[in-house]
Amino acid sequence: MKYVDYYKVLGVERDATLADIKKAYRKLAHKYHPDMSNGTENEEKFKDISVAYSTLKDPEKRAAYDELGSHRPGEDFVPPHQWQEHFQEGNSNFADVDLADILAAFAAAQHPDRRGRTQSPMHGPDFEVPVPVTLDQLYSGAETEISVSIPEHDAQGLLHHVPKTFRVRIPKGATEGQRLRLPGKGGTGVRGGRPGDLYLVMNIQPHKLYRVSGGDLYIDLPLAPWEAALGATVQVPTLGGPVEMTIPPGTTSGRKLRLSKRGLPSANGAQGDQYAVVRIDVPKTLTPHERELFSQLASASAYKPWAQMNAGG
Repeated sequence: MKYVDYYKVLGVERDATLADIKKAYRKLAHKYHPDMSNGTENEEKFKDISVAYSTLKDPEKRAAYDELGSHRPGEDFVPPHQWQEHFQEGNSNFADVDLADILAAFAAAQHPDRRGRTQSPMHGPDFEVPVPVTLDQLYSGAETEISVSIPEHDAQGLLHHVPKTFRVRIPKGATEGQRLRLPGKGGTGVRGGRPGDLYLVMNIQPHKLYRVSGGDLYIDLPLAPWEAALGATVQVPTLGGPVEMTIPPGTTSGRKLRLSKRGLPSANGAQGDQYAVVRIDVPKTLTPHERELFSQLASASAYKPWAQMNAGG
């Protein structure tokens, strides 16, 4: 049997607290989850991370794992005799056995009470899975299908990754990192124990137009020079649909124009704002008539903003 260093997989020390283990798992799961990254290598990495977390977050499994001591990753070793008794009576060949499989079987049976009876039913492990959500889903709430791969043990105690799909509702006003609980959709219980829960962790996806700051949204608003100088009425996109915005005369680049209550909603019913950040944009090519008009403006206007630098102002 090959040894796998679950602590090294998660990047934590052997004396790490449960909080440290959870923090390391969330960071790695977000990075390597199949929905967040591509490639077979990352998928296998995510499976290793899930197995390591499933073991180290469970006190019984972790205690059983720690009894093995420390070995080099990938090193062949034979588990202690008491492990063999609990895994497969009379089996002395563990070359093709996965460490996670034998660990699960051993941890489920290694602590009989003083009268020789097995333990009472044990609650299945909880799992956390990062879920990508869009700003549109957060703005109005939405139902969507979530596909995840959950570790499960079969009747023989062997570990398998089972793909499952759930139809869930993304709550209106959900925030980055918020957890959505699916009761009973986590790991399988031991000895008839009830299954654990599945937690979907909201991960807000980047948007091509909007930048998020708390409940507020920011969007770049390109304006023609004459729109900024003379003022104008323009259409600005929002998550609730396009709205008209009045541009005051003399608007400068970088100015933030507020659209009240056009940002993201919150769980308490409050609504953020949307800010349009002005960016003056000039045409890359000019028609002969446009060039003539710009030349006339250049001759007629005394406005030279660059001159302030030479004047020290």
